[in-house]
Amino acid sequence: MSRRLPGLAALLLVTLAACGKGDAAESAAPAEVTVQMGPEAMTIAATTVLSSGPILSGSLVAERTAQIRAEVPGSVVQVFVDPGARVAAGTSLAKIDDRAINDAYLSARSGLTAAQTAADIAARELSRAQALQQAGAISDRDLENARRGDLTARTMLDDAKARLAAAQKQLDATNVLAPYAGVVSDRFVNPGDVVAPGSPLLSVVDPATMRLEAAVPAEQLSQVRVGAPVRFAVTGYPGRTFEGRISSINPSADPQTRQVRLFVRIPNAGNQLVAGLFAEGRVASDSRETLTVPELAVDNRGLVPAVLRLKNGRAEKVEVTLGARDEAQERVEVTAGIAAGDTLLVGPALGTTPGTPLKITQPTDQKPTKTP
Repeated sequence: MSRRLPGLAALLLVTLAACGKGDAAESAAPAEVTVQMGPEAMTIAATTVLSSGPILSGSLVAERTAQIRAEVPGSVVQVFVDPGARVAAGTSLAKIDDRAINDAYLSARSGLTAAQTAADIAARELSRAQALQQAGAISDRDLENARRGDLTARTMLDDAKARLAAAQKQLDATNVLAPYAGVVSDRFVNPGDVVAPGSPLLSVVDPATMRLEAAVPAEQLSQVRVGAPVRFAVTGYPGRTFEGRISSINPSADPQTRQVRLFVRIPNAGNQLVAGLFAEGRVASDSRETLTVPELAVDNRGLVPAVLRLKNGRAEKVEVTLGARDEAQERVEVTAGIAAGDTLLVGPALGTTPGTPLKITQPTDQKPTKTP
C-alpha cells in the first residue's frame, strides 16, 4: 500500500498539470465576435472608376438671368405672370399706363406727316428753280435760296422721323416683354404701383444652362483646363451625379486666398437643377478602373497600412500597398495585398483582434449564420 502512494501522487500531479494547461489554452483563445452584415461593418473590395483631380465646391447660378426694369414712368396697369411661370421670348409680362406716351406718339406722327409734306414741296421747288435757271429765267441767288429751302426741309424731316422713332420706343416700352424663354423668378410690382425709369419689375431666369462658380488652389491650376469634365453632386438630389465642363478660368488669383476662380457650364436637360443650390465635385483630370476600398477599411496606425480580411470565418490582418485616393468618393486604390471580391471589416470592426472567429448576422434575420 505504501509503495502505491508515490505513483498515485505522481499521476495526480500529471493530471492536474494537464488540466491546468487545458484551462490556460481555453482562456488564451479569442472569443467569437458577432458582426452584423452591412456597410457600417463590412465592405467588398471592388474594381471601380477612380478619379483624381481638384475638388470643387460652390453654388449653382443660371447662366442667363435678367432683372427687367421699367424704361418709362407711369402706373402699372396689369401684371400678367407670377413667379414660377414659364414664358416664351416676347411674352407680355406687364403693362404700364401709356395714355400720355400715346399722345406724344400721335403728336410725333403728325409732325412727321407735316415734315414730309414740307420736304416734298421743297424738293419740287428746287427742281423747278433748277429748270428755270438753266433757261435763264431766274438768277443764281434764287436757285441758291431754293437749295437752302430743300436742305432745311429734309433736315426737319429727319428730325421728325427721329422724334417718331423715340415716341414709338417709349410706347413699346409700356408693354414689358420677356427677353428670352425662361421662368419668372421674382415679381416686384403689382397693378396700381407707380414706377420710374430703372424701377425693377420682374426677373426672368433661363434654366436651360446652369453655371457652377468655384475656385481651386493655385498649386492645382495645372490640373484644370478649359473643356475638362467636372462631375459633381448637388444638394437636394441624393444619389445622383451631374456632369459639366469648365467654360472659363479666371486669369488672376485672389490675392487673399491664392485661389483661382473658374466656371463650369452645366447643361440642364429637363430643367432639373435649380439656381442657388450648393454643389460639390471634382475635375476629372485622371480617371481609370482599378481596385479600390473605402478609406474606413484601411488601418493606418501601423508602419504599413493594413486591412482586416474575413477568411475562413476568422479575421485576418493583411498588409496592403495603397495608391491614389479619390476624396470625393472617399475610396483609396489598393495596388497589392488583396484581390477583388475580398470581404473586409470597416470602421469600429477594425479593432477586432486578428484570428478572432467571426459570426455574421443578417440585419433582417435574427438567426445568426456561421461564415464558411
